[in-house]
Amino acid sequence: MNRPPLIRQLVEKALHLKRLTPEIEMAINHELTRTGYISDVDYEALELLMSEMDEGRIRFT
Repeated sequence: MNRPPLIRQLVEKALHLKRLTPEIEMAINHELTRTGYISDVDYEALELLMSEMDEGRIRFT
């Protein structure tokens, strides 16, 4: 079974929780460092997360 890219999964978790935890942020940064690039799917997920944070629907804790 195909799983969504890890960064997308982490963003979905943050959206579900309505908060970006330090653990989720660290996992996203780790995955970006590990792979050295960002896929289109992951980029769109991160754009959505940043937009939701800008709108105040996701908080950083």
